[in-house]
Amino acid sequence: MVKILIALLLIGLSLVHSTEFLNDEEYQRIVELRPLAVEFSKYYRNITQADLDLFTNRLPDQEDLQCLADMAQLMAAISSKKMWALKMFDSWGTLPKGFLYGNTIDMGNYDECITINQVISDDYNLRGKYCFAVLPIASHGIYIRSAVCFPASCSATHMDAFLGQLLKKLLNVTTTPFRVSEDSCRTLEREPQDGLFIFTIVVLALLAAAVVLTTCYDYLCCKDQTLLPSVVKIFSARANSRELFRIVQPKSNPNVIDCLYGMRCMSLIWVIFGHQYLFALLAPNINQFRLKWWFEKPYTSFVLHGVFSVDTFFFLSGMLLVVIALRALEKSNGKLNILMMYLHRYLRLTPVVALAILLYMKILPLFGDGPMYESVKFDDYNHCKRTWFWTLLYVQNYATPDLCINHSWYLAVDMQLYFISPIFLLALYKWGKKAAAGIFVFMILLSACLFATMMTEKYPVYLQNGVTPDEAQRKLYYATHTHAAPWLIGVLFGYFLHLNRNKSLKLNHISVWIGWMVALALIFASIFSLLPYVDWRNPTLPMLNQAFYYTFTRIAWPLSLCWIVFACMRGYGGLANSFLSSPLWQPLSKLSYNAYIFHIFIQQINGRRMRTNTFFSDYDVMLIFWGGFGFTLLLSYAIYILLEAPFGVLESMLMPNRRAPSKQKLAEDLPSKATADIRKESLPTQIETESETQLPASTN
Repeated sequence: MVKILIALLLIGLSLVHSTEFLNDEEYQRIVELRPLAVEFSKYYRNITQADLDLFTNRLPDQEDLQCLADMAQLMAAISSKKMWALKMFDSWGTLPKGFLYGNTIDMGNYDECITINQVISDDYNLRGKYCFAVLPIASHGIYIRSAVCFPASCSATHMDAFLGQLLKKLLNVTTTPFRVSEDSCRTLEREPQDGLFIFTIVVLALLAAAVVLTTCYDYLCCKDQTLLPSVVKIFSARANSRELFRIVQPKSNPNVIDCLYGMRCMSLIWVIFGHQYLFALLAPNINQFRLKWWFEKPYTSFVLHGVFSVDTFFFLSGMLLVVIALRALEKSNGKLNILMMYLHRYLRLTPVVALAILLYMKILPLFGDGPMYESVKFDDYNHCKRTWFWTLLYVQNYATPDLCINHSWYLAVDMQLYFISPIFLLALYKWGKKAAAGIFVFMILLSACLFATMMTEKYPVYLQNGVTPDEAQRKLYYATHTHAAPWLIGVLFGYFLHLNRNKSLKLNHISVWIGWMVALALIFASIFSLLPYVDWRNPTLPMLNQAFYYTFTRIAWPLSLCWIVFACMRGYGGLANSFLSSPLWQPLSKLSYNAYIFHIFIQQINGRRMRTNTFFSDYDVMLIFWGGFGFTLLLSYAIYILLEAPFGVLESMLMPNRRAPSKQKLAEDLPSKATADIRKESLPTQIETESETQLPASTN
């Protein structure tokens, strides 16, 4: 989704530079647009059917006549100084103040308009309808948007006719490009809820009732926590919260790579932070034209290159898969129940994804309502009606261009890599280093395929004019093979850790310093290499260089992570290990799966409900981010208690060939999606891999 972010930023840059060519005559014409509401009420004081020039080509129908009748009622009420009519015109926007600074939108007063509900007769009420009127400025790609409020019976076509005649007079022109889009219009009325909405509410109610009842029983009737009934163990918020907030001190378990907690959480925060910038750039900023200077800041590179957080998750996924699976294969003499492995993986991920589809489709519209409803959005969830099943099959990145939940592409890629993982696991177990060499060659071939795609299709690192963002995003970002390199490097590094798990590798200070310097060099080169080429209007970086950059950074980034994990495990991590291995990361790590799936839910609510213009700056984005992040964690905790934890416990109890956990260690032994624990007890027929939820930073 970061590709979409970059494409939108490039659009913003084009607006910045297009104002340089706005001549004095065009600007003077804009200034002459006095408050439209005042001019409209004067011009149509005595409105008649002739005022709708749309009748030139056809006879008026019932909808046209109803709009005219309501407009006549409105104008009569204006003459009589009726409060509801005054509110309707009071809610209109005006010419945006600071247009030359980038303020191209005036949202008026959304709630004042849509709450108008005037009784006209016993069986009819005149309601307010809020829309955006759009005025293109010459051919520079700049649009002024100003709010208008009309009777709900009037369509966008009617509004175009009324506003068109008015603007012809005000601007002294024969034609006007002023347009109102029906998609931008909102009223207080909502479509009636369907059966799927009722089903969603029933599912949530049943889950909530089960949690409340079992939690009450747990607190009131179960003093001995080792004797909890099975149903209580599954749904009790007390029992599941105890597991969630259980803190394990670093180095207390030799089978735990403690630094992975911090790496996972920092990558998750990077994902959410990058997506927050997407919404900030879509917002009605009063200083939109200042984006040129924002691009030139080194700090901006951290936002634009958030894609590397995805590679972090794939690296961790491949590494943990191999480390855990090879131990299981050694205990089982090379036997691997692949079918059970797939089933376990599917059952652990799918319930949360299925609930997310329902919530995004049916619950999000109830919370996110405002003038920017259709402007500030991450996805079009109407696609879910047609493509939801591809999401549950984890093939949406190839099966359809209309993803139900855009950032779920990562789940598809990770599931597909997991699906082919038995080939690599069995090869490593049987042929060892020869198989590792073959995997390395395979990784090089896939990287060459990515390089060839960029060169043949001419896809630049940053999408430019002439390149379809959706097309490039599917081939460079959604495709599984483009993310295989970090995952395969994780596989090879996991094999290295497996071979050396009982060996003492001592390094001198020079080697340690060289390791850290190389790792940091790879990290900073990946993030800042393109900073000198920030002028994307006239890119100076040849296509060959861009292809090399995009291909090699997919290898350089996970290689730097190899050193960080190795140094932290072997005692060479220093301050980095102390930070990444802090026990405070553990609860957030366990919520990382839900936080990744549902953070867009919170961000989209915040974006859609904006009523006023915003000011874009890094500090303001941070303020919004931390508030949204807090609500994301609250929602993630609720989903964890309602669904993820109960299904995890239930699946652990029902899966065949699983060692029954003792009552005392039930919570400790249950697999957790966000735990970096490499268990000694991993059963040969069932790989319990934490890689199943190494969730990314996408970035729609």
